[in-house]
Parts: sequence; C-alpha cells; structure tokens
Amino acid sequence: MKAILVDDELTNLENLHILLEKYCKEIKIVGKSHSVADAVALIDSHKPDLVFLDIQMGAQSGFDLLNMVEERTFEVIFVTAFDKYGIQAVKFAALDYLLKPVNPIELVTAVSKAQNKVKNKIQTDQVSFLLQQLTKAEKAVPKIALPQQYEIRYLAISDILRCEADNTYTLFLLLDGDKILVSKPLKEYSDLLKPHGFLRTHQSHLVNPEAVKSWLKEDGGMLLMNNGDKVPVSKPNRDVVKGILGQ
Repeated sequence: MKAILVDDELTNLENLHILLEKYCKEIKIVGKSHSVADAVALIDSHKPDLVFLDIQMGAQSGFDLLNMVEERTFEVIFVTAFDKYGIQAVKFAALDYLLKPVNPIELVTAVSKAQNKVKNKIQTDQVSFLLQQLTKAEKAVPKIALPQQYEIRYLAISDILRCEADNTYTLFLLLDGDKILVSKPLKEYSDLLKPHGFLRTHQSHLVNPEAVKSWLKEDGGMLLMNNGDKVPVSKPNRDVVKGILGQ
C-alpha cells in the first residue's frame, strides 16, 4: 500500500517512518510532509492508499487537510498526541487513531484493518461523516457511526434507547426496536455517550435517560424503559442515577 505521512513535527515523522519500515512491510512510503498545503499536493500527486495524519498541526489541522482534498479515496489513520475534542470526533466517526508515542502492536492492527479495506475495495464515507459532524451547529442532533462487518451504520444519538455489554461487544437497542451489535466494549461507548447525558447504571448497562419510564423498587432498584425493558442499577450507582433522573 502506498502511504503518505503527515505531521508538523519532523521527529514524529521520522519515528513513524522507522516503525512502519520495521513492523509493516506491506507499506510503501511515497511521501512525507510537515505542512497541510504540501501534504495536499502530495496526496493529489501520488494518490495514496493510506494517509497517516496528525490532528493538530499549528494553525491548521488534519481536518483542514481533509477538507482541502478533492478526492478522498484513501484510508486515514490519525496519529496524534491526546486531543480530547479531536479524538472524540474521530471516535464518533469510527475511524482509527494512534496516540503518540505510537505503540507498534496498535500500529500493526490499524494498518491491517486499512489493508483489508483497500484489498477488498471497501469504500465508506466515514471521513465525510466526520467532517460533516465537525461543521454542524451545536444544536444539531449529533450522530454516531457504528461499524458492522459489511457496512457502517450512522444513527442519531437520540434514537438510542440503551446499550448492553455482551462480552467484548456492545449491543445497541434503538427506540424503533432495532438492534445493532458492535465489536467494541461498552466502556468505549460509555465514554462517548456520557457527555450526551447517557447513564451508566451497571457495569453491563448504559441508558438514555430520556427513554426511562420509571424507577422500580424491586431487586434493590431497576429502571423501566419506555419499551418495557427492565435495566438493573448497581448499588454503587443508585444515588447518582436517582439524582440525575430527579433533575
């Protein structure tokens, strides 16, 4: 796979180059850039399969770069220092990211996933979805991307009734009765959805408080959802859940 590396710090570019040459023999690096404008020219010229992209690049960002590229036919792996806003946006779009310093095992996993998409010509609009979410007004209904084996499901957060842990998977139960199983743990989605009001009632359960019908006193405390589901509330979470629902 032809790859381009983009980072405003030259040391990071060289470190990533070394890691890719050592652990990812399937990657052919065709260009490196430390500026957005130069990176856009490289992408237009080389038509890469994969772009490793930093989020924060001085006055501009990796998101700015993606907006400037006319044909986004490549896979993207974000490589960044911790940036809460940027990473949250990337997670909502179900795109891959690596934190600096890059872990070789995580790098190999991300490259393998990208290679599978390129090899099987799996085209998704995750990057377009990411950029759309970043430019929406604050009052717009936020959406989340849920990766499936053969597709990416996009749904409004307000359409989620609750989430339930299923070993290392997460089962999404929607207001219309639909169910979606995603191969990521519940903690991943708990961290994403808590800022949108979702409540972690139990180690295996996350609920949309807008879909809670009542508090049941049976078994020490349970929530009755609008669809009739009963969701347990663990003892350590009872006071917090009651307090938030009471508000």
